[in-house]
Amino acid sequence: MLPPYWVRRLFLVPLMLVISLFAVVTSPATLLIAAIAGFAGPGRKGRLFRITALVIGYLAAEGVALFVLAYLWVAAGFGRRVREPKHERRHYVCVRTFLRWIFWLVNHVLHVQVRVEGPIPEAYRDKPLIVFSRHAGPGDSFLLVHALMNWYDREPRIVLKDTLQWDPAIDIVLNRLPTRFIRSGAPGKATIDPAAGPDAETQIGELARRLDHDDALVLFPEGGNFTQRRRARAIARLRRRGLMAEAAKAEAMRYVLPPRPGGVLAVLENAPEADVVWVAHTGTDHLLTVADVWDALPVHIDLKMRWWQVPAGSVPQDREQRIAWLYEWWRQIDGWVTENRVAEGQREVV
Repeated sequence: MLPPYWVRRLFLVPLMLVISLFAVVTSPATLLIAAIAGFAGPGRKGRLFRITALVIGYLAAEGVALFVLAYLWVAAGFGRRVREPKHERRHYVCVRTFLRWIFWLVNHVLHVQVRVEGPIPEAYRDKPLIVFSRHAGPGDSFLLVHALMNWYDREPRIVLKDTLQWDPAIDIVLNRLPTRFIRSGAPGKATIDPAAGPDAETQIGELARRLDHDDALVLFPEGGNFTQRRRARAIARLRRRGLMAEAAKAEAMRYVLPPRPGGVLAVLENAPEADVVWVAHTGTDHLLTVADVWDALPVHIDLKMRWWQVPAGSVPQDREQRIAWLYEWWRQIDGWVTENRVAEGQREVV
């Protein structure tokens, strides 16, 4: 359960600053010990050193981000003007820099390479976007937002799970930017955080309104990371609700969860002027837990992304047509993942 706002600010932020400072100060000794233990011990060589370097690098970035966010809060009149465009842009610069550092760190420490297929960045220029993405593997939301900000020069508005607010820097910056946090709960019962309003679809729709030329509304229609167990539960839930046609379509898709139309329909209704971008990716599908990541290291991961762009004028207008259109695109995304998915055993150990 997520702690209240005041607990997160009074306890989690100072705790993270202490942890970050400790990690940076002790990093030479920690990395030396990790290198010796990793290369002298059993198992794959260098695994412990790499994961230690990644953790220290992230904690260092977290600490710097918290100090920058404190400065931005003071510069915005102690938070009074934080929603003004000038100060909002400064926060986007902070997020862009943080994500650029994390992307560089992951690339060089874990040897993750990303290949992108689809329209070039110029195809998206000067038009609002709605981005619907598959959700599978660790960090795919970070990668997507990094791509939108640093490759496509976008200011994203994001719908995310509220559990990400356990991270103090993410909690602070995204609560100052256009974001909606979905409260985790029983399948099919996720809601918007009560502080933002009681109706999830209404709040998501409001987030999509008045997108300008460099905005991108980001939504993960599956509502969670893909696993085969979640897929089976989602199909069973569709059957219990009497949605037999949707359940049959979901069963035909192997590597995606059935999409939840509510949020998608709310976004399309409130941003009719925006082009729709569909995003598929594969390469980290088998990395579902921390243990999976540990067992896989060190490897070279070739992560592939595919983007499709649909002009606003080509989006269906009728509700039922939009639901069918969503499932058809999800079927296409599943087909692309099936074709491009690399089995775990074929990954190159480095």
